[in-house]
Amino acid sequence: MTQTAYIYDSIRTPRGKGKKEGSLYQATPIWLVRTLLKEMQQRHNLDTSLVDDVVLGCVTPVGEQGSDIARVAVLDAGWDQSVAGVTLSRYCASGLESINLAAAKIMSGMEDMVVAGGVESMSRIPMGSDGGAWYMDPRVNDATGFVPQGVGADTSATLEGFSRTDVDEFASESHRRAAAAWDKGYYDKSVVPVTDLNGMTLLAKDETIRPNTNVETLAGLNPSFVMPGKMGFDSVILDKYTTIESVNHVHHAGNSSGIVDGAALCLVGSAAAGKKAGLKPRAKITMGAVIGSEPMIMLTGPIPACQKVLDKAGMKASDIDLWEINEAFAAVPLKTARDFGVSLDIVNVNGGAIAMGHPLGATGAMLLTTVLDELERRDLKTAMVTLCVGAGMGIATIIERV
Repeated sequence: MTQTAYIYDSIRTPRGKGKKEGSLYQATPIWLVRTLLKEMQQRHNLDTSLVDDVVLGCVTPVGEQGSDIARVAVLDAGWDQSVAGVTLSRYCASGLESINLAAAKIMSGMEDMVVAGGVESMSRIPMGSDGGAWYMDPRVNDATGFVPQGVGADTSATLEGFSRTDVDEFASESHRRAAAAWDKGYYDKSVVPVTDLNGMTLLAKDETIRPNTNVETLAGLNPSFVMPGKMGFDSVILDKYTTIESVNHVHHAGNSSGIVDGAALCLVGSAAAGKKAGLKPRAKITMGAVIGSEPMIMLTGPIPACQKVLDKAGMKASDIDLWEINEAFAAVPLKTARDFGVSLDIVNVNGGAIAMGHPLGATGAMLLTTVLDELERRDLKTAMVTLCVGAGMGIATIIERV
């Protein structure tokens, strides 16, 4: 049995600074998910008993984000008790992986309607809180050639010949585009303000955008990954990448993704399920793919993942109207766009994670939300959403408007 997986809606919270002084710090992760579940129900007068499952990405599923937060959020939001819930982690791909899994469930006929997305409260649950052998076990570090992602990003920039000016110019443009998109109301449709228990607004707009950012202001920031490099990680890189004499450390806090809090949800279903719920489809999920890639740099996965998903869909890069390439570090979208011959004019057109932050488990769903709105605004057809992934993976999804 094969059926089309349609997107009926996609919404997100604003992204709050991932520190104790951030506006979403007092909002628990489950409160962020609950906020979106209740909004999804209310804006569509949705009979929640029609939803089979909630699939939620979370990169650090411990503490307040643990204990299968997806199912507990369903109950906390007052949805029908028949709605199941599952939490998954594929590192930074988790939010988009959740949507791809939901699509596979629909396409196979196993389920009819699924809510998918992700959540990450980085102010309350610091990145890496869940530990794991990749970070913590020296034997595994050595066996896998582990280096911090920032050193990998600098290595990628070195191999590609991206200068400090190149990555700072890209970062400046991310802030400019994000600020302009908010000023023009492009995010108003799908960003749901987060309120407290008393209904007072905690945050209604992405919190980390700096409209006045430029190459000159960024020039004053020191590279962030020089010290890890000196601790021995540059040597690990140079032992493998013998064509470079040294790692040019160009990334810093201003041209890398910000640490933030946030959540996003996408409503996916079959044609019959949408009709039963009285919903009109906005787009369809054409194809999704994941792939393993070079684990030392671990940031080059978008290229083979996008090629894999294009091949499976029988499409070419030139068939894609808009691209959302997660801005984990500036070198990632720069390399991905270069490898596919894609103009940066159609990449992250409303800014990205450098300006607005990267709430790990939620980011993939946020990218899909942004690009779906923009396809509609521009009356375009197709979009590619892709992210690099920890431990050397890549994920990509193609959507098409209907």
